[in-house]
Amino acid sequence: MAKRIIAVIGATGGQGGGLARAILADPAGGYAVRAITRNRSSDKAKALADAGAEVVEADAHDEASLVRAFSGAYGAFCVTFFWDHFSPEKEKAEATAMARASKAANVAHTIWSTLEDSRRFIPLDDNRMPTLMGQYKVPHFDAKGESDLVFRDLGVPTTFLLTSFYWENFIYFGMAPKPGPDGTLTLTMPMGNEKLPSIAVEDIGRSAYAIFKRGAQMFGTTIGVAGGHLSGDEMASALTRALGRPVRYNAIEPEVFRSFGFPGADDLGNMFQFNRDFSKEFCAARDLARARALHPGMQTFEGWLAENASRIPIDAGV
Repeated sequence: MAKRIIAVIGATGGQGGGLARAILADPAGGYAVRAITRNRSSDKAKALADAGAEVVEADAHDEASLVRAFSGAYGAFCVTFFWDHFSPEKEKAEATAMARASKAANVAHTIWSTLEDSRRFIPLDDNRMPTLMGQYKVPHFDAKGESDLVFRDLGVPTTFLLTSFYWENFIYFGMAPKPGPDGTLTLTMPMGNEKLPSIAVEDIGRSAYAIFKRGAQMFGTTIGVAGGHLSGDEMASALTRALGRPVRYNAIEPEVFRSFGFPGADDLGNMFQFNRDFSKEFCAARDLARARALHPGMQTFEGWLAENASRIPIDAGV
């Protein structure tokens, strides 16, 4: 029997790469990877091809190319990367193209990697949080959440996958604990004492594979995934043990984080404030027992640190 093809947007990235590797690691599972990338000649694309993936080029801003890439596929994994352009309008256009391509190619099951539209919790006229770009509270959340409607309105058989804060942000996104004058490392986040759902990015892809394997029972459902619900103090304690150096949590206010001035600082400051102020709702949407039932191999923060602590650039000044 021919394997069912899963077309994977962002197959050379974090979430899509995790899904591609999960499928390739399960040769008897009945699924095959069609890795979609803008550049087939990249090292990551070549590595996927060498591992057995079909690699095709397509661009999220070219709907026709997506239709071709999705053609003949059973499933499509759709994800956008806001930080590539910092534009919620572009992100919504990409999501719309993906949804329309899924419909046009008659894809049987689409997974849309999404987040909450924070404006459902904090209206634009609520001054507790600044409005950004004139029409968003947390742009990289709101654009994804707003785009859920496109998949629903087109009638695409979709599972809405709510993701969480990546632990890889401590490696790649400048969020590693920073050393102070006395050598003590400081983890700075505006989360107060609230818990933040978080996850290893690889487990998002593995969870997506589990959703595809469950099939029609997942159509129209929303499921959130997380490997832990951790406070800043709990993260600092785990980092202390893993790094062998003291790490303390510095709970600043969101407005202080927004003032840091790096690209996206205002968006991320609002994100943390949203996570903090609505922690109960945010954690409930990412129930740990349900996520682990979907993907029993879900990593804990301690387990992830055991494998990755040496990669955290604690003395790199980033």
